[in-house]
Amino acid sequence: MKKVCMLLCIISLPSYAAVSANVSFASDYIWRGMTQTDGPAISGGFDFAAENGFYAGIWGSNVNFNDEGTGSELDYYFGYSFDLNAISIDLGYVAFDYPKNKSNLDFEELVLGISVSDFGFMYASGQDGAPDYIEISYPLGPINFSYGQYEDYGNNFLISYGFTCGGYDCSLAYSDFSDDGYGADEDAFVFSIAASF
Repeated sequence: MKKVCMLLCIISLPSYAAVSANVSFASDYIWRGMTQTDGPAISGGFDFAAENGFYAGIWGSNVNFNDEGTGSELDYYFGYSFDLNAISIDLGYVAFDYPKNKSNLDFEELVLGISVSDFGFMYASGQDGAPDYIEISYPLGPINFSYGQYEDYGNNFLISYGFTCGGYDCSLAYSDFSDDGYGADEDAFVFSIAASF
């Protein structure tokens, strides 16, 4: 049903709306400091954006959790972003879907994003018992720093450097995850290359 709704929304776009696509390759899919693939990842998605601030999209990637049937992740999201004087606010919803998994790993989040000048704050409220997540971020030119705390899992730190390589967007990043009862400490150097259409 989610896929059908997303397709219908894209087909019936008003003239002031825009649709874009993206595809990327990464040496590892790191999410909140934790590897989701334990190796290379290919991902991509479609985004819809309207002039009034409404947006929606779908994004997918391969994953590998070393359990039965998990092989892919599909995220569905929509939200509304607007400016309030010098403050930018983003209110959104994200559904994380693992269609081949037999352990029912699916979960949803309500997300609040706030940015003041270059400083960013994000709070994700996990629904139906899913953990909450808080992250702060700050860019210095092409270098971006972020720190996040994931309830019941741990905290993570990320530093990334973005640059162009040919006609593509590339990134080098270092990620560090510190365990808080989850059972794993991780760190990784990641290279990614992406294109948007």
